[in-house]
Formats: sequence, structure tokens, C-alpha cells
Amino acid sequence: MEQVSTRVVYRNPWMTVREDEVRRPDGSPGIYGVVEKPDFALVLPRWEDGFWLVEQFRYPVGRRAWEFPQGSWGTGGSGDQLALARQELAEETGLRAGSMTHLGHLYEAYGYCTQGFDVYLASDLESGVPDREVTEQDMIHRRFTDSEVTGLIRTGGIVDAPSLAALTLYRLSQEAPSCSR
Repeated sequence: MEQVSTRVVYRNPWMTVREDEVRRPDGSPGIYGVVEKPDFALVLPRWEDGFWLVEQFRYPVGRRAWEFPQGSWGTGGSGDQLALARQELAEETGLRAGSMTHLGHLYEAYGYCTQGFDVYLASDLESGVPDREVTEQDMIHRRFTDSEVTGLIRTGGIVDAPSLAALTLYRLSQEAPSCSR
């Protein structure tokens, strides 16, 4: 597919929305609306029997739900994804990780958005005091057992797609390698 033209239709400090005219391989014209957002880091804080989760109100869907700590560099912030993951974990939960393992890189919604995210497993956790941003003032955090996490998924308590995808990466990382024949 070839981009014929592009124009920004909306911009704010968190995202840019553009409209691209394209030419498909067969020559027919098309259009794409693309949301450009910076990549983020998502952290799975593991304690021996489960995970720490955060809950907050998400304005676009009008509800509270549980998810894993996650975020992107704010205005003026910069660094690598591992540093971002450590910052988000400490900011949202107060936890500090003795070990961080990269589990993979995924895309949030690649049909219309450029945003990707790196998934980290945090272990050897130490408690601390959260240092939340003003937009996170209603956030709470607590730990759940693995069976409680599964229950939250089944009952709609966890509906955040990146959190569910990250949990899948974690579970795959815990499986024994398959034997080849």
C-alpha cells in the first residue's frame, strides 16, 4: 500500500490523529484514520501467589476496572523502556523490583494506532509509597492471587486488552518448552 497524502486532523499533548489517502496494490484509492501515540511500558508485578494490580476510573468507557501498571513518558520525560517500566511500577504502586524480565513487544490496536508496548515481569518486589500523577489520584492498588485474577477476567473486572495480552505472554513464558519430534 502506498501513502498518497497525509494531513493532521487533531493534535494534543498525548496523541495526534491523521488522515492518510492511500493507493492499494490494485490501484484503487482508500483512506486511513491513524492515531499516533507514544509507546508505553506495562509491568506485571509478581508476588509468590499472584500479581499486584491497579484500579482506576477510565473516562472513555465510563467505568473503573483492574489492570496492570502501565504508562508512557510524559511531556519532557525520556529514557528506555526498562526505565519507563520501573518508573510506572513505582509511581502507580510504590513497588520497586529487584528483577525485571522483558516478555515481549505488542501493539495496542494496530488496525488504527501506531502505539506499541513492552511487557515486563517484575519480581523480588519491595514496598514503597506510590507517587501518582494528578490524573491517577483515584487509583488504588492491591495484590491478587492467580485464581482471583482469573476470576476478575471471567467477571469483567479486568477488561484492559493490553493487560490480558501481557498475562498471556507471562503464562506462555512459564510453560515448559515443547518437545520436538
